[in-house]
Amino acid sequence: MNARPYEEVVGVSDGPRPAAATGRRVRRPVLSVALASMMEEVDAHSGAVYLLRTDEPVLEMAVMAGLPRAFAAPWERVGLSAPIPVADAARERRLVWVGGEEEMAGRYPRIAVVLPYPFALAALPVATPDRVYGAVFLTWPGSHSPELSDRERDHLMAACDRLATRLERAAAESRPLGDEADLLAATAVGSTDTPASVEAARMVARLPYGLVSLDLYGRIAFANSAAAELLGRPAGELLGTLPWVSVPWLNDPMYEDRYRAALISQHVTSFVALRPPGDWLSFRLYPTTTGLSVRISRARAVAQLTQAAPKPASGPSRLVTISQVLSLAGALTEAVGVQDVVQLVADEIAPAVGSQGLVVLGSQAGRLHLLGHRGYPDPRVVEHYDGRPLSDRAPGTRALNSGLPGFFESREHLERLYPERRDTPDGYAAWAYLPLIASGRPVGTCVLAYAEPHPFPADERAVLTSLGGLIAQALERAQLYDAKFHLAHGLQEALLPRTLAAPPGIEAAARYVPATRGLEIGGDFYDLVPSRPLAAAVIGDVQGHNVTAAGLMGQLRTGVRAYTTVGQAPAEVMRSTNRLLIDLGVDLFASCLYLRLDPARGRAVMARAGHPPPLLRRPDGRVKVLDLAGGPLLGIDAEAAYPTTEVSLPPGSLLVLYTDGLVESPGLDIEDALADLGALLTDIGDRPLEQLADDLVAHAASARELVDDVAVLLLRACPAG
Repeated sequence: MNARPYEEVVGVSDGPRPAAATGRRVRRPVLSVALASMMEEVDAHSGAVYLLRTDEPVLEMAVMAGLPRAFAAPWERVGLSAPIPVADAARERRLVWVGGEEEMAGRYPRIAVVLPYPFALAALPVATPDRVYGAVFLTWPGSHSPELSDRERDHLMAACDRLATRLERAAAESRPLGDEADLLAATAVGSTDTPASVEAARMVARLPYGLVSLDLYGRIAFANSAAAELLGRPAGELLGTLPWVSVPWLNDPMYEDRYRAALISQHVTSFVALRPPGDWLSFRLYPTTTGLSVRISRARAVAQLTQAAPKPASGPSRLVTISQVLSLAGALTEAVGVQDVVQLVADEIAPAVGSQGLVVLGSQAGRLHLLGHRGYPDPRVVEHYDGRPLSDRAPGTRALNSGLPGFFESREHLERLYPERRDTPDGYAAWAYLPLIASGRPVGTCVLAYAEPHPFPADERAVLTSLGGLIAQALERAQLYDAKFHLAHGLQEALLPRTLAAPPGIEAAARYVPATRGLEIGGDFYDLVPSRPLAAAVIGDVQGHNVTAAGLMGQLRTGVRAYTTVGQAPAEVMRSTNRLLIDLGVDLFASCLYLRLDPARGRAVMARAGHPPPLLRRPDGRVKVLDLAGGPLLGIDAEAAYPTTEVSLPPGSLLVLYTDGLVESPGLDIEDALADLGALLTDIGDRPLEQLADDLVAHAASARELVDDVAVLLLRACPAG
């Protein structure tokens, strides 16, 4: 291994005129050498080295070996927060191991969608104690053990440490790093004329079936005469070409996919293809780490296979484009709200296409609306977008109104068409304005900005336009979700009391927190009724998460207030509320805890209907779960009785009333949760009540995902003022 990247070497004599003779400095491919060495030590069949940019949190592939670089096209540039193995390894400074196809699908579904083949993968950080320089990944065929051996782990970690040391030296010496060639790539197509080679060629030529040799990049390095006849092209025209490019009827992504599957999995694969007008040929691919051998023979016609061969395509392989779109589409399906979409576009799409700046615009009431932006430290730079009438002449409004993307390769190009942009520089040098069209209507514009002048060739424009459609669909779903979310929880908050009118001698605080999963509206409620001579408090939870549950919650809360105001005792309030729920005929149940407060005498009388027991923190700090008598859930039995329990409540006492979302979670024992809550109250129960309410719900949210709404009502007895 070299002591530093791109080591300066004098005296190299591989060519007719050595570099040393002219005094030039030759850069040695240290990254490629390091990668090839790693692969050899652990028998990996492919790998890549990524370098972390110094000016943005993006990993860029510097070299890939063992497989065509096009296989990793969706991940040439990845954001450091992207959920893929190399990003996880660099961000978390740890080894990431994926032992096979099923594990890849479960942990990294976006990669599995693009590369649905059996293979194992390891990703490691390239880092010193002070700095992360990048990451490495290596892959093995599907036959590799599901576990990484200790020997392989030690070799890889040591190799990455050595590479990090060399990169540290390069950084200290300000030596640039960049893309390097694959040292393991097959040599170019050529010919040999040794007697053995000639005789081998003659032998292969006599075989009755076709034989073709493909290098790692899919290029034809050899084809015997039978193969040329079956493919319908002279052997000389096939050499050095991709079969799915030079043979029109093989120009189908399905056939290239079989080649990819064979190389990545190192398993024999096969397919049948139709050579027009009606000849079916069988292709069997035998992979090794240096290329593939393909056996071609005639197959019996299969009548049901009538797929027409696509027309030849120019430009890069369609599979590269398809894989990019599939990977990024998978990312966008994970977005829930509008800000999720903005974040995913910034983390996944912008780095993949080389963009450094992002603006996402929506439309509302005939004007542009700024939904989010990244890459602009000064937000005032993008404020000119917000509120701009759609009738204005500007690239953002043009894309939205016309549905046509706008690509501007340089500032001169943009200012030539839109002179007014001279007054609003944003620090970037090229832009792509992508219209976001979903369900046949415009929903916004996505602006991708580039730090340097950037040409947009036809294939890149096609990819960006396709991505605009995917972003539009995700944005439309996200806007609908946000609207429903705000409507649902706005309705619920409107049904809960805005303030708590605590009676003398009682301090009160309450919190309501919606579930973190889904947007369904819940039926949790609480109230403090300042009736005379004694105030009352209530907390409850209506079964279900929908508008019906929320509406019923409002009716029950109103009923409890009414029964309290007319002077009913706690047991009678519960019986009346139970009959009200049954009379409404909605087939829903509710839990409830009702108490009449008498702070002057230092007591409270409680009635319970299937609700979680309250916790009482005594003035000395001890916490007790109150074992209250009670009756069934409201709405089950019209004749149910609800006995009461009197509890001592001297000054300094704290009652904690809550709904089950505070303590219940799948896989969590309720007794353990109550014990945990009691221990927390022992420690922090003497804090100011508003702060304590925040701390309790924050503790629940940090300990687990909230799968149910949470309502908390805190009542502290204090000396009457």
